[in-house]
Amino acid sequence: MSKVRAGIINATGYIGAELVRLVFQHPRTELKWVTGRSAARRNLGDVFPSLEATGQTIASEPGDDIDLAFSAMPHKSSTDVVPALLERGIRVIDVSADFRLKDASSYPEWYGFTHPAPKLLQEAVYGLPELHRREITPASLVANPGCYSTSVILALAPAVKEGLIEPDIVVDSKSGVSGAGRTLSLTTHYAEANEDVCAYSLGGHRHLPEMTQELELLGHQLSLSITFVPHLIPMTRGILSSCYARLKANLSRKEIDLLYREFYREAPFIRITDTEPHTKQVWGNNFCLIYPHVDARTGKLVVISCIDNLVKGGAGQAVQNMNLMFGLPETSGLASLAIYP
Repeated sequence: MSKVRAGIINATGYIGAELVRLVFQHPRTELKWVTGRSAARRNLGDVFPSLEATGQTIASEPGDDIDLAFSAMPHKSSTDVVPALLERGIRVIDVSADFRLKDASSYPEWYGFTHPAPKLLQEAVYGLPELHRREITPASLVANPGCYSTSVILALAPAVKEGLIEPDIVVDSKSGVSGAGRTLSLTTHYAEANEDVCAYSLGGHRHLPEMTQELELLGHQLSLSITFVPHLIPMTRGILSSCYARLKANLSRKEIDLLYREFYREAPFIRITDTEPHTKQVWGNNFCLIYPHVDARTGKLVVISCIDNLVKGGAGQAVQNMNLMFGLPETSGLASLAIYP
């Protein structure tokens, strides 16, 4: 059987480099080219020595002869390249936020630009396989979810879908510094980030409208009020999200646990855990660990979720979407265990 021919646009960021690693190792894909304008004409192995075995030379522009393009461009930049790829009959998985939101009027508020292709927002499929597997399979354009969004939506989806919780939700998320990208900044400078924890974006994080959009679609027109507070912590990879909501009925932890297991019964990358998960348990793999708990004292549901922000929160999820789009086993190329310690 022929392999999926893939190209990666902007392979010089963290997500782009992780895509190269996963696509190159995938048994059913052929990596045809990678781009990165700032490093054009250089060997990819000179930029990322760990990727030297790929033998790739970084191009300045996307090439031809592919079935699928992964776009790992910065926000706003994907809208410059994706329409042309689609017109050429190339399917696209966009890892930026440029096609995640259905409402074009949300982009000036959350991303600071007027969306130039609002029609594509309606055609794009939100690429969270656990919720949209059927829509992803035939899609031409898949919008890969944000990392925080992935951890929060997966943690809360069963409870929202079954109408178990009140609409007022509080989410506390902690992320490693790789989530900020590879561009140098004072915030992620080692001496600034090490031995420090800080909250940020209290006025509203860009992933919040994704969470609201997707969870409200599950909640039968329920209007949610989500308080989302992200934190930066001194580690490279990983997101841990703690989600809190009041239960509508007196349910036991066992009942909640069974509901979550049934909801994700056919989701190969979801693990409902018996104890509180750690981010190291997903380091380098595509799993999302979820621990639902009932606080009997307060009548609240507490759900903890863990992902690797660069894999299930980025490149791994993109490959999972590719597998679905091309009729491959959903776990193909993604079955690796976590790296430990």
